[in-house]
Amino acid sequence: MVRPPMIAGRFHCLFAVLVSVLFATAPAAAHPHVWVTASAEIVYGPDGAATAVRHTWVFDDMYSAFATQDLPSKEKGKFTREELADLAQVNMDSLKDYEFFTFVTADGKKLGFAGPTDYWLEYKDSILTLRFTLPLAAPVRAGKLNVDIYDPEYFVDFSFAEKDPVRLNGAPEQCRLTVQRPNEASAP
Repeated sequence: MVRPPMIAGRFHCLFAVLVSVLFATAPAAAHPHVWVTASAEIVYGPDGAATAVRHTWVFDDMYSAFATQDLPSKEKGKFTREELADLAQVNMDSLKDYEFFTFVTADGKKLGFAGPTDYWLEYKDSILTLRFTLPLAAPVRAGKLNVDIYDPEYFVDFSFAEKDPVRLNGAPEQCRLTVQRPNEASAP
């Protein structure tokens, strides 16, 4: 992975977090089966390089009921993190096939991820929330870092948290964040 050169020791950091849904590639009859309200955090190391994307995905009530319907629990209608561990693992294994619906470019070059870390499910008020971290394959310094979160097949419909849909964690002071939400009214 080639890092852009630093000019005179100055590191310009402009972040456009573009969150979009690609309807053009989805079949005309496509419609979502799972709804997710997402938020993300871009994580930086002490040297100012981006190192990971940390996700929080809140699932819809129908998926939450379906996913937990046959799970054993000590208390009916409540699940501990430990009781949800196998389901969290199944989610991570399945999401790998879809690149975790997370697509990152640095100055126009696609970046890869190492395996997910720090993943778990929470169950509160009959809703599942999946939390996981996607470390970048290698830390990166970039003039422009784009993070796209979407399902190109439109099986999963992503909307984004109203408040703080994306945050920067440990970013250099000169970094700026731009969030572009999809046109949610454009769904087929």
